[in-house]
Amino acid sequence: MKPDSTRTEELPIYESLVRERGDVVEEARVVSEETQHQVTQALNGVTPVDRGPSS
Repeated sequence: MKPDSTRTEELPIYESLVRERGDVVEEARVVSEETQHQVTQALNGVTPVDRGPSS
């Protein structure tokens, strides 16, 4: 399998699943970046701000 063969424009089933179920990969990336930011802040001694329930 070529490295480019997994690009989303070559995977119509992926596009279909994203339309039906949402882009789980993108959501995981966002959560990962937020978590990384929170960990960095915690390691630097910054007190987290309570943003209330996330929905």
